[in-house]
Amino acid sequence: MLEQVIVAGRTCRLFGSERPACVLIQPSARHENKTLEAEAAMIADCSKLPFVLATIELEDWMADLLPWPDGNISRDPAAGHRALDTLDYVLLSLVPELQRRYGPLPMILGGYSLGGLFALWTSAQTDSFVAIAAASPSVWIRDWIPFARIHPPLADKVYLSLGDQEERVKNQAIARVGDSLRAQYALLQEQLGPGHCTLVWEQGNHFHDNEGRLARAFAWCMEAYAFS
Repeated sequence: MLEQVIVAGRTCRLFGSERPACVLIQPSARHENKTLEAEAAMIADCSKLPFVLATIELEDWMADLLPWPDGNISRDPAAGHRALDTLDYVLLSLVPELQRRYGPLPMILGGYSLGGLFALWTSAQTDSFVAIAAASPSVWIRDWIPFARIHPPLADKVYLSLGDQEERVKNQAIARVGDSLRAQYALLQEQLGPGHCTLVWEQGNHFHDNEGRLARAFAWCMEAYAFS
C-alpha cells in the first residue's frame, strides 16, 4: 500500500507508482480492503504502464452505488438514491486531489459488481474518464438496457466481463445478467465501435477471483487507451 489518506471525510487508499502515467479510480467495499494490494500487484503484472490505483471506501455499498431503486437488488429505502452523491464526491473532491498530487493525467473508472454498474452509469454522465473497467457489472438491474440504449458512454474505451456461471442461477432476476451483458456489449459496438470495447468471459460464479477480474479489466483499459 502506498498511502492511506482522508479526502473530504472519506478514506481513500493509493497503490502503485509515485509517477504514474494514468490514474485508476475504484469504489471499494470494506470487505475488499484485504485484496486491494493484491489487485494492484496483478494490474502491474498485466501492464508495464506506471499507474496509481485510488480506491474509495464506501459506507453503504448499495445505497452509494445503485443508480436507481430496484427491489430485486435491495429493499433498503436508501438504496438507489445516493449514486449521484458518490459521483459528485469523485468529480468534485477526489479527482481534484489526485490532480493536485499527480497532475492532469488520464483517468479510468472501474469496479466490480455494483461498482462496475456504477462505472458504466457514470460513463453516461461525464467525459472525465477515458475508459471504463466494468467487471461482472450488475446490469441485471431493472431498466438498465433501455437506459444504456439512450445514454451512450462518454468514455472512449469500455471493458466488460462476466463469469461463465453467473447467469446459471435460480434467481430469475439475477439470471438476466448474461443476456443483459450481451445486449450491453452489442450497444457499445454500435455506440463506440468494435475496437473500443470488449467482452471477456471469465471462469466461475460471481464470487470467483474478483480482484483478478478487476485487475485484468483495468490493465486492458490502460493498454487500449495508451496504444489507441
